Amino acid sequence: MSLVPELATPDYWHEACAHLISKDRVMKRIIPEHGDARLQTRGDAFTTLARSIVGQQISVKAAQTVWERFVELLPKQRGAAKGTLKPAQVLKLRVDAMRAAGLSARKVEYLVDLSLHFDNGQLHVTDWASMDDEAIIAELVAIRGIGRWTAEMFLIFYLMRPNVLPLDDVGLINGISHNYFSGEVVSRSDAREVAQAWAPYCSVATWYIWRSLDPVPVDY
Repeated sequence: MSLVPELATPDYWHEACAHLISKDRVMKRIIPEHGDARLQTRGDAFTTLARSIVGQQISVKAAQTVWERFVELLPKQRGAAKGTLKPAQVLKLRVDAMRAAGLSARKVEYLVDLSLHFDNGQLHVTDWASMDDEAIIAELVAIRGIGRWTAEMFLIFYLMRPNVLPLDDVGLINGISHNYFSGEVVSRSDAREVAQAWAPYCSVATWYIWRSLDPVPVDY
């Protein structure tokens, strides 16, 4: 089974890049180095969150391998849009099959809990577009296996919110250290101060900081 959906990009990207280039010396250097590359969303909330759970605490390469094995287990479902993963599909899987695909026992539990939240209608999915960032984070962290970092990745990669600053993200902190402090240790306070120049496009600046460390974009 292939889950390769059409990817969408934010309509504010060009404006955000122009803003960041005019306000920040590092962004002025980094952004032109990456041409037309930009943030992309898969356009499916459940798939985005499931991928984020699979990718927790393992490398990007390992996460992709496990994800591909996991997807191969899924029963085909009529009426499912191309590139989407359905909660009902996950709930039909055997635990030992998911473990054999490379998922830890805890991640299996998390994926099942995520599936139940979506399948039971416990989430205000249709309201997310009108909810503010913190309200969405509060709803998502009630799901097992989803903490603030995962919720912030969801805001960036699914809802494409423009001004998310994920201070718990190791890549962001390392990238700020490398690009702004010559490799010195950086505190959350230091990072927040640097990001003052990025607002209201902290998500875009964060994406470029990630690219400065690894030119291959990560998606969820």
